[in-house]
Amino acid sequence: MVGFEHEQAVQNNGYALVCGVDEAGRGPLAGPVCAAAVILPDGLVIEGLNDSKKLSEKKREALYDVIKEQSLAYSIAFASVEEIEEHNILQATFMAMTRAVEGLPVSADFALVDGNKIPPQLTVPARFVIGGDAISASIAAASVLAKVTRDRYMVQMEEQYPGYDFIKHKGYGTKVHRDALLKLGPSPIHRMSFLGKILK
Repeated sequence: MVGFEHEQAVQNNGYALVCGVDEAGRGPLAGPVCAAAVILPDGLVIEGLNDSKKLSEKKREALYDVIKEQSLAYSIAFASVEEIEEHNILQATFMAMTRAVEGLPVSADFALVDGNKIPPQLTVPARFVIGGDAISASIAAASVLAKVTRDRYMVQMEEQYPGYDFIKHKGYGTKVHRDALLKLGPSPIHRMSFLGKILK
């Protein structure tokens, strides 16, 4: 269950403003990677908050507005397809996460980062939390903001690059997406380094 145990443990060490950090879009074949950073008020209970992957699209959309309204601060940032191709997906994810933390209108004292690695560019103290989006409220909130923002971006890309069905799969490697790639070839927002086996 998502709670504030991790945030409180950090606050007990003297860090007042703790942000949760998570990303969306490491695995897709197309589109940028998105990251968010969120500072929640101490003990704020947001009904239904959970790892974004465990929520319906409708629930994520509803939580998105609640999180933005009730957080002390939030920031959302991208790393582009070009940056993914130039640096690799892990480094691009670190870039997006760092941009999200640096973009907070209220500076965080500490960052809790979902996963098993800390972006080396972060300028605030940090620790990683494996499975953090399912156990830390601030990381779960960040996961929702990142996922909804990226999904909305990919829906816009459906209008710009029709035929790939981005509106449904959001760039992930579904059969429909793979078939469209074989028929249409890659669009400008496809990650060419991810397409090797499909386009052989």
